[in-house]
Amino acid sequence: MSKSSEETMKKDRKKVIDVLGQHARDNIEELAKRCGFSRQKMWRIIKELENEKLIWGYSAITDGTLRELKHFVLLLKRSIIPLNNITRKDALKSILDDFISEQLKIENIYFTHGVYEGVITFYATDLISAKKFIDELFKRIGEYFDAHLLLQTLIPLRLHGIKNPNMKKLAEYI
Repeated sequence: MSKSSEETMKKDRKKVIDVLGQHARDNIEELAKRCGFSRQKMWRIIKELENEKLIWGYSAITDGTLRELKHFVLLLKRSIIPLNNITRKDALKSILDDFISEQLKIENIYFTHGVYEGVITFYATDLISAKKFIDELFKRIGEYFDAHLLLQTLIPLRLHGIKNPNMKKLAEYI
């Protein structure tokens, strides 16, 4: 395959991901039109991206209001204690899965570089529920963390790159 066709494929894939990020609910014809592709080309690129696990899924963007949940960000600072193999496997697989309930929804989990090495974003019914989650988490794996910081999101201005459609209504809080 020539270098120019590889570059074209890469650009096409980026275009598809950008369009899906903003318009994932659109049908395949509308998505293809937004990219300037045929329906078949659009479908093929999406299937390739899904098969390569570059697209993990599709979701509706919500601020948790309908479920009556508040959004929280938990920053975790690692201790010098190394993770043992069992904890490492659990952390990467399912250590937080059993926390998920009607009162708590895990949104994102990141390993990061910086002052805090871990970030967990989640929804909880209230601050007390969020703190209970942290207490339970630290009972299991607290020895691996020196510090944490809990933040509550007050107003989501953008989620997944999409502007909050209620900005005018929310402007009074800023």
